[in-house]
Amino acid sequence: MTAKKKAGLSPELEKAIASLLKKIMADPDATLTDKCKVVDRALKLEALKQKVQDDSYGRGFFEDDDEGAE
Repeated sequence: MTAKKKAGLSPELEKAIASLLKKIMADPDATLTDKCKVVDRALKLEALKQKVQDDSYGRGFFEDDDEGAE
């Protein structure tokens, strides 16, 4: 029997990105490019969290927008 994959994001991933964000922002030798990359990862993680929490995300693709357009 296979284990069912848990829906949602990995808590380990969230902790790793949060830790990396704190570490890179506190590093005075980190370049602006490095900081921007980590901030981008953190923002993408937040966007994914919003998608996971929103049950109606993507349901609009299955609705017919042409109804009554005749």
